[in-house]
Amino acid sequence: MPILDFLSQDAVVPSLRARDKKHALQELAAHSARHLPDLSERDIFETLLQRERLGSTGIGDGVAIPHGKLARLGKLFGLVARLEKPVDFDALDGQPIDVAFLLLAPEGAGADHLKALAQVARVLREPGMLERIRTARDATALYALLAHGSTPQAA
Repeated sequence: MPILDFLSQDAVVPSLRARDKKHALQELAAHSARHLPDLSERDIFETLLQRERLGSTGIGDGVAIPHGKLARLGKLFGLVARLEKPVDFDALDGQPIDVAFLLLAPEGAGADHLKALAQVARVLREPGMLERIRTARDATALYALLAHGSTPQAA
């Protein structure tokens, strides 16, 4: 059974380049827009930026979960990125982030949005998970960790 069923294999970015928090959000929005044809990169970015103005989504341990709700989104959408170099994200613990899990929800998602956020946080806080994410060799291995809870087995 998938752990994060709103994450698709093509929504994994194993090496995201970003100079700072704003640039990281722009890059996340750009990657997301490629998978969400009804939404513009600008709409996604503005939604993420608006949420960040309420308080940082940097939860600590080098992780951020930028998120927001969009009217023209039909279902939950997740995208995970491992940053090439850590960036300051105004995280709760003051540490830079190198793992970002973007979560977008339909405007009327209500409790489903909160449940999905909690699910992402729970998975990322599993013992050893962040280390495995940081050392996953490629997008396939990274996706397997988050979608199935393990790395692909060697043949």
